[in-house]
Amino acid sequence: MNCTACGKALGRDETGLSRKLISRAARDCYCLDCLGKRFHVSRAQLQEMAEHFRRAGCTLFT
Repeated sequence: MNCTACGKALGRDETGLSRKLISRAARDCYCLDCLGKRFHVSRAQLQEMAEHFRRAGCTLFT
């Protein structure tokens, strides 16, 4: 899967965050840079969110 905005190949954290923050049914997923622009947060903050969700047991990050 590729970022809807810039075309970059996505990892599972990027796909998981897109689905967690936008909608579980989202077909459009974004890379960390484009998600950061969309939600006005830094790349580091998004990485921290992904780690938090993983530790919490969210199935989007397993």
